[in-house]
Amino acid sequence: MSRKLISLLLVVVLVLATLAGCAQQPAEQKTPDDSSQGGDTTKIKVGMVTDAGTIDDKSFNQGTWEGIQKAAKEFNLESKYLKPSGTTEADYLNEIDNLYENGFRFIVTPGFKFSSAVYKAQETYKDCKFVIIDSEPADADGNSKTAENTASVYFAEEQSGFMAGFAAAVELKEGEFGFIGGMKIPSVQKFNWGFQQGINYANENYGTKVSLKADNVIYQGSFDNAAAGQQLAAQMYEKGVKCIFIAAGGTGVGAINEAKTRRAGGADIWCIGVDVDQYDEGIYDDKNNSVVLTSAIKKVDVVSYEMAKAFVNNSFVGGKVYTYDAKSKSVGLPEKNPNLSQETMDKANEVFEKLVAGEIKVSAEQGDLID
Repeated sequence: MSRKLISLLLVVVLVLATLAGCAQQPAEQKTPDDSSQGGDTTKIKVGMVTDAGTIDDKSFNQGTWEGIQKAAKEFNLESKYLKPSGTTEADYLNEIDNLYENGFRFIVTPGFKFSSAVYKAQETYKDCKFVIIDSEPADADGNSKTAENTASVYFAEEQSGFMAGFAAAVELKEGEFGFIGGMKIPSVQKFNWGFQQGINYANENYGTKVSLKADNVIYQGSFDNAAAGQQLAAQMYEKGVKCIFIAAGGTGVGAINEAKTRRAGGADIWCIGVDVDQYDEGIYDDKNNSVVLTSAIKKVDVVSYEMAKAFVNNSFVGGKVYTYDAKSKSVGLPEKNPNLSQETMDKANEVFEKLVAGEIKVSAEQGDLID
């Protein structure tokens, strides 16, 4: 065979080999960001475990979740909440574990009952950041420890309750008031004690004549029993109570519903919301009139948002106990109060500034107050 023919055959073989190699090239690979992969798998994940009650309790859980949602939208985060099957330490730890195993490294736990669960979780998951609201991590003996990966958050509920009691007394001027709490825990008790001090301050300094009797201060014992809340409110209104401060989460929703029904029927009664502005929850007609006179605010949404933002920006500072109060404008009344007169709001604003300046002191202890 001639050299020319051999060379020609070699060229043919090389061309065929090249073509075969091209045919075997894999198809274009999808990146993790491709829509076929179910979205951006690199997103930072922020999670929440709910306390007793639901995510739409119009109160504590919902306010916390709304702050997380705001951060998720602003910073393009993946967010998720889990509702435990119960309210034991094991129930809470189970959902914390579920979030962690699914890649969540920032977890918010709103509520006093998370104390022992977060105490254990902060040690088990050291690469995860925790925010516990209304409490501190503590062991079974009550020994508290806020680890470097945890932020403990408290609010001055007594100041918020004070402002609600004062404003309601100034607006209504006289009558019998009541209080319905959920569980008898420090945050709820402080709302109650502050409420009483606000009424007393209005009576002593603004000529109001509001009273609150011991048998009209009741803790139902839970945050998720709307039927019981409605029954308690009905009993108080039947006894002549004009305005009830309702600090009971989902249980309080039932109490507000009772107030709505009575107000729609012509009764001259009111209630006061808690944690978030509950005006909309109290609307009882097509004119957007509400039975919620005002609300005792604690800005849990701001806290959950700010903590999530810090986590995203690598500026989260753990190992600390934070207190949010009047000075940080984190407690008080809603910005808008359609059921309060301008005169009442002017007086409330004056009193609030005295709180900020420290001219008015509101006790966070029971003392001689009703509990």
